Amino acid sequence: MNVLVETDRILIVEMTMDMAMDVHKNSLDDDTRRFVPDEVFETLEDAKETVEFLMSQYGSAEGPQVYAVVLKDGNKNIGYVQLVPIGEGKWEIGYHIAKQYTCNGYATEAVTAFLPIMAEKSAIKEVYGIRLLENIASGCVLEKCGFENFFEGEGAYHDGVYEISKSVWKL
Repeated sequence: MNVLVETDRILIVEMTMDMAMDVHKNSLDDDTRRFVPDEVFETLEDAKETVEFLMSQYGSAEGPQVYAVVLKDGNKNIGYVQLVPIGEGKWEIGYHIAKQYTCNGYATEAVTAFLPIMAEKSAIKEVYGIRLLENIASGCVLEKCGFENFFEGEGAYHDGVYEISKSVWKL
């Protein structure tokens, strides 16, 4: 396992093909369908294709940088944390923790550990957090991780226009 960062409870690691089943299963919960429907992998084959693509992006400065979040106790893949380019040299944070592991601080722990390392590694000075306004839990994670809100209102989000919130984290 190629470990990017380790905290007291989790490892943030590069994706591997043997994680495809976990990626598939972790993507099927109601929160993923509601808040990030483009990250739902209905079949194992869809998950395998995605993991293969994500693995091809390590070392690239242009594509998404997606890492698995793995519990140290039991070595269980519980989600991911990512930086995704959003144009004009800007990057957005993303994260998802499988439903059965939410409300334990894993997303906050992952983002807090991930951001400084990725910012330094990729020479990124700021990262954006964009979420559906109704995704209160995501807003709490962003706030706890030092993101400052600068916009709430209608805006583009995935496939349409929704009530969103935008925030920024600066190195």
